[in-house]
Amino acid sequence: MKYFEREGLDVEVVVMRGTAPGVQALIAGSISAGLLANDGPIAAVEQGMDLAMIASGSKITHMLIGGRNYKTWEDLRGATIGSSTLTSGTAFVLRRALKLKGLEYPRDYKLLAVGGTGPSFAAMSAGQIAAAMQAVPYSFQAQDAGFNVIGRIADVLPNYLLSAYSIRRNWAEKNQPLVVRFLKAVVRAKKWFEQDRKAATEFLAKEFQLTPSLAEKGLDYYLTHQAWHPELDIEMDGLKTVVDIYAEQNGFKGPLPNPEKYVDQSYLRQALKELGLR
Repeated sequence: MKYFEREGLDVEVVVMRGTAPGVQALIAGSISAGLLANDGPIAAVEQGMDLAMIASGSKITHMLIGGRNYKTWEDLRGATIGSSTLTSGTAFVLRRALKLKGLEYPRDYKLLAVGGTGPSFAAMSAGQIAAAMQAVPYSFQAQDAGFNVIGRIADVLPNYLLSAYSIRRNWAEKNQPLVVRFLKAVVRAKKWFEQDRKAATEFLAKEFQLTPSLAEKGLDYYLTHQAWHPELDIEMDGLKTVVDIYAEQNGFKGPLPNPEKYVDQSYLRQALKELGLR
């Protein structure tokens, strides 16, 4: 593949645990771009930082997985539910989804910070929590282990845009050709997932230490449900939901900010033009 190399880019991919360290690294200039949960850049912009989202990552694929005695949303009344943290974007999404299903926090349930996918699965297995959100394909893994799918978050919050590629505006303006080449590589890689599913499945199984069948099921889900936009466009209705939830959790007064405030898709438009896709 080597899509970055084809664009003449020497890219180091750094894995960070959580959105906050990624946002901090982006602001500090220790990384040039980051694939981040969108509430992080939104919060940074509201604090005066010059960040912008330039291309979409993924819509939310999480499912709310229940322990063996928890099969419905109503079953969670009075229960303890696990979350990665109590103040992260996914925790706020979980609270909104539960609210839309008639469960108010903290009146109707407790939240316990147990960590991400692996720790939350272990906490459910130990009976420490009744339920937790699990992203595809790990939600399928939980099903195979005998846990219950209470519901898809996307059915409650359609088109919620979980993540996007973000940059510092000032840096990007000075390095426009570099940003465009970066996005061309990302778009080409995304197209490869669509066009060569066999090789893509093998790649995912190796990189994420998944069984081939789980990797194939996960990739099929992402592509079938268009969790990735075909050309990485940032859909404003999905981002508006993120802004709405962020504003609610942070006590915004007055009208909600326009999602366009946090976005600059000019680099993506140029990348798609050079690729002959626009």
